[in-house]
Amino acid sequence: MNQASEKQSAFLIKSKQVIDSFLDSLWMERGLSENTLSAYRSDLTQFSFWLEHKKVDLLKVEAKDILAYLSSLENASVRTVARRLSSLRRLYEYLLRENKIKQNPVSNVDAPRLGRTLPKSLTEDEVENLLNAPDTAPATGVRDKAMLELLYATGLRVTELVSLTIQQVNLRQGVVRVTGKGNKERLVPMGEEANAWIERYLSSARSEILGNAITDAMFPSNRGKAMTRQTFWHMVKRYAVVAEIKKTLSPHVLRHAFATHLINHGADLRVVQMLLGHSDISTTQIYTHVARERLKDLHAEHHPRG
Repeated sequence: MNQASEKQSAFLIKSKQVIDSFLDSLWMERGLSENTLSAYRSDLTQFSFWLEHKKVDLLKVEAKDILAYLSSLENASVRTVARRLSSLRRLYEYLLRENKIKQNPVSNVDAPRLGRTLPKSLTEDEVENLLNAPDTAPATGVRDKAMLELLYATGLRVTELVSLTIQQVNLRQGVVRVTGKGNKERLVPMGEEANAWIERYLSSARSEILGNAITDAMFPSNRGKAMTRQTFWHMVKRYAVVAEIKKTLSPHVLRHAFATHLINHGADLRVVQMLLGHSDISTTQIYTHVARERLKDLHAEHHPRG
């Protein structure tokens, strides 16, 4: 290894140590999830690579360096730039608090303005077609049908769905006990249809899929282990093709549909907030915008002067 490479490695090692300390602090103080911590690490590591190229020490960054870095993200979305800046802001607030730096280089850097993005959703007919897409003759089809029904009936996050254990589902009471973000627990009713499909799935299909394997995962894959987010998402995309849904779907499409359809049918916003597990109602309020857009479309379609 030449001297230049050794210097570069030392630079990145030092940056990594700073980032690790920051993430450890975040984990201890706020108990953030692995996914959130990984997102911070990814953002800050990319920043440290950029700093290495510019030969700027992570602890000697100035506001002009932050602005130059944000300008280098010209092909990134506004939302991505805002998230990267937020990660940097948190890092340098921590470093200032720990007396590692004397001034916060991010304090006077404004975040880009974010438009309110409406979550993609499905109509009730499209959801019906998607729920009816699995062939329920094989055991895996019963499992897939039960998963889709449960997801739409409860609005669970995909991670919450694939992480469910047998112990979290109570058929007698018709509820699911979910541990969401920040380790907050909530009870969510399943509804009759989802409850019926879960009962049918548990009566025979699950044991058929498992064979001799043993797991407390509610929805094991064909390998006898808890299904991954990626496997479930490929499954949804496959059934979307069967259901002839042309929209570009997101992993949370049924969660969005759950919330939107509840509000369209008059559900109270606070109830939807509790069911979704949102800590802040402002996160839930976006669904009122979705409902309003739907009302505008209906008005334009049916009103004589729409």
